[in-house]
Amino acid sequence: MGANREYKSSVFSLLFGEENTLRELYEALEGVTLPPNVPIIINTLEDALFRTRINDISFEAGDKLVVILEHQSTVSPNMPLRLLSYIARVYEKITAGKKTRLYGKKGFSIPRPEFIVLYNGVDPFPEEQTIRLSDAFEDISALGLPVDAPPDLELTAKVFNINEGHNRDMIQKNETLSGYVMFISKVREFETGLSGGKKPEDISQDERKRTIKTAITKAVQWCIANNVLKRFFEENGSEVINMLFDEWKLEDALVVEREEGREEGREEVAKNALAKGASVEFISEITGLSTEAIQNLANL
Repeated sequence: MGANREYKSSVFSLLFGEENTLRELYEALEGVTLPPNVPIIINTLEDALFRTRINDISFEAGDKLVVILEHQSTVSPNMPLRLLSYIARVYEKITAGKKTRLYGKKGFSIPRPEFIVLYNGVDPFPEEQTIRLSDAFEDISALGLPVDAPPDLELTAKVFNINEGHNRDMIQKNETLSGYVMFISKVREFETGLSGGKKPEDISQDERKRTIKTAITKAVQWCIANNVLKRFFEENGSEVINMLFDEWKLEDALVVEREEGREEGREEVAKNALAKGASVEFISEITGLSTEAIQNLANL
């Protein structure tokens, strides 16, 4: 599959987008040790539905396990539905050479899926939470059908809070994750200090941009000076500053537009978000519009 030029890397995917780093991260999150001879194969898809920042990484552990790992600053109840769409594409890619056997008499095995979400947003969130696809299913009791039987389709995802002060034992098992958590914490600390504790909506847009970029720059410098992911930041500092600056600008804009959307209407919010390069799936999360409705707006 060819590279999507609109598909931009995030700080998270830049930091964890290597085989050994992913192995160590997965082992820390799940408290397991993978056999050293089991290869880690990255198979992240560059798909039209996931066309903005890469905050998700898909990888296989040998041919036994396929893991979809997401990093999010918001947790949406629509996330399991998005993950279902993603795993379908991953399996399609994995089985691409076996399509003629899909209707054969002899079965073939596929890797077992696992879904993990790492949350580091500013809203309060528990240490760990499980979200389920079935929570989005319509109530069929109105049809006179029984509702006590388990659904024929289910998808569960584990969400871990990786903000500083949460899941300490798990985070400390992985130096890279621990460093990333410290870096984000320092960005927020410097941002608060530079803004005098003001909320984003209480300062001008230009001042807000200057504050964010300065806070990120100071956090990168602090990490290098204090030997926190020092080599990573020495090699990628400028790229990290630009990446995170773009990510936080987009988040700020969407938060403001979501508030304004109470008056302007959800479709106007969606149009503005599309113009800023947000993905269809992310816009669906913040507006409640269907992906089909948003895609129709994109084609206007």
